[in-house]
Amino acid sequence: MIRIIYIGSNEQTISHFKDILDTPLLISNHIKEASKLCSNFPGNDPIIILYERTSLKQDIPNISYLKKKSNRVYIVLVTSDLLKTEEKITYLKNGINDTITPDVEKVRYQKSIEFIIARYEQLLPDFLKSTPLTSFRLPMWKRLFDIIFASIAIIILSPLLIVVAIAIRIESKGKIIYKSKRVGSNYKIFDFLKFRSMYNGADKRLKEFDKLNQYKEEVEKEEKKHISINEIDSMSFGDDDMILVSDECFIQEQDYLEQRNNEQKNSFVKLENDPRITKVGHFIRKYSIDELPQLFNILKGDMSIVGNRPLPLYEAELLTKDDYIDRFMAPAGLTGLWQVEKRGDAGKLSAEERKQLDIKYAQNYSFWMDIKIILKTITAFIQKENV
Repeated sequence: MIRIIYIGSNEQTISHFKDILDTPLLISNHIKEASKLCSNFPGNDPIIILYERTSLKQDIPNISYLKKKSNRVYIVLVTSDLLKTEEKITYLKNGINDTITPDVEKVRYQKSIEFIIARYEQLLPDFLKSTPLTSFRLPMWKRLFDIIFASIAIIILSPLLIVVAIAIRIESKGKIIYKSKRVGSNYKIFDFLKFRSMYNGADKRLKEFDKLNQYKEEVEKEEKKHISINEIDSMSFGDDDMILVSDECFIQEQDYLEQRNNEQKNSFVKLENDPRITKVGHFIRKYSIDELPQLFNILKGDMSIVGNRPLPLYEAELLTKDDYIDRFMAPAGLTGLWQVEKRGDAGKLSAEERKQLDIKYAQNYSFWMDIKIILKTITAFIQKENV
C-alpha cells in the first residue's frame, strides 16, 4: 500500500490533493514528525512525500534529512514557480525526485504516481519484490531497554572507541567506520555500522576467497549440469523433463531446483583466515570490538541489543522462502542466540543450525531470555572465536 504525506500548511493545496487522491493523505507541518511517520509504516512500499516549497535555504536541509532517515521516500516538490536551472540542480542533488504544481489535474497526478511505483520497483532488490511481509513491531519494553543500555554503553566505552578509531586510521588508508546495507526486521534495509577491519576494496574480492567459506558444504564434483546451446541437438530428454532456457545454456528444471536449494543451505558467508583483514582488524574482531559502532544503530532504532543478526543483501536474498521468513519477523540484534549457543566448543555451527536458532529466537524471545544472552555474550568476549 502506497503512503502519501503532505508537508506544508497551504490549506487550499491540501484540500485540492485530498480531492484528487484515491488514497488517504497524511498532513504534517514538521520534518521530524513526517520522518517518524515514515519509520512507522510497515513493509517496503514506497512513501510519497509532497513537499511544499518554501525557500531553497530552508528546503535543502529538510529534504536531505528525510532522505537520510528512510530509503523508501520519493519526494515531490510542490511549487507553482518555475525553478531556475541552478535551483533545479540543487534540489535534484539533495533528493528531490520530481516536481508538481499545487493545482495539478487528477489525470496528470495519477500518471506521476504510476511512474513513481514503476521506478521504485525497478530500484528495489529483486528478492524484496515478491516477499510476503507480516508487520513486526518492537515491544515497548525492548525499545526502552535498548535506548538505556546503548546510551550507557557508549558513555562507558567512549575512550575505547576513540583509541580504536586512531589505530585504524594509523594502520591503513580508508574510512574508520565501514557502512554496509543490511536487512533487518520486516526486511527493512539500513546502513549497518562497524569499525573497518579490512583493507580497502575488500567487498570486491569476496568471490576470490569463496573456497574459504566455512559454511560452504563440501560436495563431490559432478558432471556439469548446464548444456551449451551447441550441445542441445545431440541431447535427449524425457517427456516429463522441464527445460529452462537462458541466453547461454539449457538446464533441466530439477537440476536448477537442486542448485538453488544448495545455495539456500549455504546462504551464510564467513571466511577462515580471511586475508583481507588488517592487523588491527584481527584484534578488534577477536574481541568483537568492531561491532561497537552498532550501538548507534540501536539508538536510531535500526537494531536491538539482542536479536537476529542483520544479513547482507546477498545472504538475505536466499532466505525468502516461507521456512525462513520468521527470522525477519523479529528484532535485528547486536548479539543473538546463535552467537552464544556454542561459543568455545570445538565444533562450529552449520548454516542450517544458525537459521534454526534465529527462528527459535524469533518465536520465543523475552526479557529474561535477552538478559541471559547478554550475560553469555559478555563472557564470550575473552574467547578466541570471532562472532
